[in-house]
Amino acid sequence: MTAVELVTAYGAGDLSPVEATTAVLDRIEARDGELNAFCLVDAETSLEQAAQSEARWRAGYAKGLLDGVPVSIKDVFLTEGWPTLRGSRAVDPGGAWAEDSPVASRLRADGMVFVGKTTTPELAWKAVTDSPLTGITRNPADPALTAGGSSGGAAAAVAAGMGPCAVGTDGGGSIRIPASFCGIVGFKPTYGRVPMYPASPFGPLAHAGPMTRTVEDAALLMDIIALPDHRDPTSAEPPHLTFRGEFNREVTGIHVAYSRDLGYVPVDDEVARIVDDVVARLDEAGIQVTAADPGFTDPLEAFETLWASGAATLLRRMPGARETVDPGLARVWDAGEQISAVDYLEARAVAASVGIAMGAFHEIHNLLLTPAVAVPPFAVGHEVPPGSGLRSWPQWAALSFPFNLTQQPAISVPVGRTAAGLPVGLQIVGPRHSDDLVLAVGRFVEWLLG
Repeated sequence: MTAVELVTAYGAGDLSPVEATTAVLDRIEARDGELNAFCLVDAETSLEQAAQSEARWRAGYAKGLLDGVPVSIKDVFLTEGWPTLRGSRAVDPGGAWAEDSPVASRLRADGMVFVGKTTTPELAWKAVTDSPLTGITRNPADPALTAGGSSGGAAAAVAAGMGPCAVGTDGGGSIRIPASFCGIVGFKPTYGRVPMYPASPFGPLAHAGPMTRTVEDAALLMDIIALPDHRDPTSAEPPHLTFRGEFNREVTGIHVAYSRDLGYVPVDDEVARIVDDVVARLDEAGIQVTAADPGFTDPLEAFETLWASGAATLLRRMPGARETVDPGLARVWDAGEQISAVDYLEARAVAASVGIAMGAFHEIHNLLLTPAVAVPPFAVGHEVPPGSGLRSWPQWAALSFPFNLTQQPAISVPVGRTAAGLPVGLQIVGPRHSDDLVLAVGRFVEWLLG
């Protein structure tokens, strides 16, 4: 059941939060041994929170929008009472763990039931999910394949029915890529729309957002987590309208651009055909589609500069990390140590130029549509598709990371499957602060595909 279906059933007295939470815990018991989506499950805490929610519903009131709905939390968000190890052996699991991140705090205040923490590659550094601490996370569509990353545990959990919704982070596609690979909805809001604390070492590349089975659930989660927090000085003012109130608005007649490859990205033929077909249907349904590339050149070098410098900044603060770190992350760390302040600022200037180009593009086109990921899911245990000749994950994630550089909202909505049954996502990108429009068009796609 979706989160909306659950709260409707709670209100009608047809289902209780304890029953829903028990079903989710049973599902985790049945599936997670194969998929490895969770690095922590705390059934006692979950059932205690569910019982408190059940008492509220029986008393005739709900604490929040999704009171009693099970949710999983990516293991990069501080969560009171639970360790946040970030997939790293260099993080000490001891201590009080007495503080909630802004996202966890909002979910707790809403009355949602915390099921557990989901897996991430070490320090969320790459777009597949495996780490020296927690091992390999697998795709529910085919456990021999990757769930994507870095929010791969969150995506696998939602796709496999181990809870209706989750929260993840996205620094280069880390919500949208696993959402596309696993066949769920993944939304990266405008930078600052969802506050983050502690501040990410990846700076304005890093966003937090919902991962769900429907756009409506994503909109409801946004209404919960998209409020400012004093611990994040970059967080935006409260939204003037609710996301759920806007997600079902009329969108026919708007002008969107479709770029299959941004003008330079090699895209798998089957992925391209699936997305082409959906975009053609959107045009027939009343959204005016024009084929157009945004016009910027590949910003890979700038992204890798920002990414490596962020990784080095974080890792040099972690005693003992050199002895335990993921070998791939160690290479990124070493590269980051060679980057100067001038190099970093030049990369930021490239990011600004891409943002300016996209700003001009959106003066003509309300939104940009692309495939969410250029490739279908590939074998677990690899950073890049085997046999591709690529050297690093950003090369195959080239359709997502530019919109971290620009801080724009972007969503991946499932739109079909390959002949092998592997999910494919459509990416919808909007101007900064057009989160409501991106969600609304995502909902229109969902409706169109039935």
